[in-house]
Amino acid sequence: MNRIAESELIINPDGSIYHLNILPEDIATTIITVGDPDRVGSVSKYFDTIELKKAKREFVTHTGTLRGKRISVISTGIGTDNIDIVFNELDALVNVDFATRTIKEDFTSLDIIRIGTSGSIQANIPVDSFLISEYAIGFDSLLHFYESDHVLQKEFSDAFLQQCNWSPKKSEPYVVKGDQKLIDQLTSERTVLGFTATNVGFYGPQSRKIRLNVQDEQLNDKLATFNHNTKKITNLEMETAGIYGLANLLGHRSASMNAIIANRPLGEFSNTPKETVDQLIQYTLGKLV
Repeated sequence: MNRIAESELIINPDGSIYHLNILPEDIATTIITVGDPDRVGSVSKYFDTIELKKAKREFVTHTGTLRGKRISVISTGIGTDNIDIVFNELDALVNVDFATRTIKEDFTSLDIIRIGTSGSIQANIPVDSFLISEYAIGFDSLLHFYESDHVLQKEFSDAFLQQCNWSPKKSEPYVVKGDQKLIDQLTSERTVLGFTATNVGFYGPQSRKIRLNVQDEQLNDKLATFNHNTKKITNLEMETAGIYGLANLLGHRSASMNAIIANRPLGEFSNTPKETVDQLIQYTLGKLV
C-alpha cells in the first residue's frame, strides 16, 4: 500500500485532521454542512444529545444524536474552495488510516446534506420556499483540477455554452447530479426540485452591481432562460456544484437543501429569512431521522 506523505495529508500533533481539527471518531456517517459557523448551533440545538463541540477557523463541528441517529454538523464557510478542504478532509477521516497513512481496504460512504440559503432566478419560485438541487452547474474550476469527466453531465454543460454565449475568459462550466436516493428521501410537497448555479462570488458573479460594472449585463437573464431537456436553472448560491462533484468523485452521497430567501427577477427578499432557514433545518432533520 502506498503511504501518503506528510506534506499531502497533514495531521495535527493531537491526531486530528489539519483544517477541521477533528479526529476520525468525532464524526458521524450522516453529516450536515452549513456555510455560516453560527448556524451549526442552530442545527445542533435540535439534537437530543451533543457529544462533541470543536472549532478551528471557520470550521465548527458539533456531533450528537437525534432520535437515536448520530449526526454531525460542520460549517464550511463560503465557496467551493472551502468545500475542497472540507470534503477531502471528511473523506480522509473515514477512509484513511492515520497511523499508517494508507487508504483503508474497507470503504466508508458518507451522507452529506447541505443546508443553505439561496436566491431564485425564476419568478415562480417564491421567497421562503424550500428547493432541493437535483443538478448543479459550477462556474468555478474546482472539478477541472481532478480526473472528473466520468461524473460530469457534459450534455448539459455543452448546451449551456451554446445557449448562453459564455465568455471564454471564464472557467468552463461543469454540471453534476446529486444523489437521487437522498434527494428522494428529502422530497415532499413542501419542496421543489431545482437546477442550481454555483457562483464564484456574491456580487459581480451573481450580476449584482454596486460600484462596479459587470462583464455580461444579461447574465442572469441568460441563466433564467437556459433550458435543456426541460431542465431550467432555478437558483444561485456558492457551494453546491463543488459538493456534488467531490461527493461523486469520492463515493459519498450528497444533497443540497436551499432556503430561498431572495427572488432576483421580482427584486424580493424574505421578511423572515432566519425563520425560513430554521424551518428548513427542522424539515431536513425530520426527513433524515
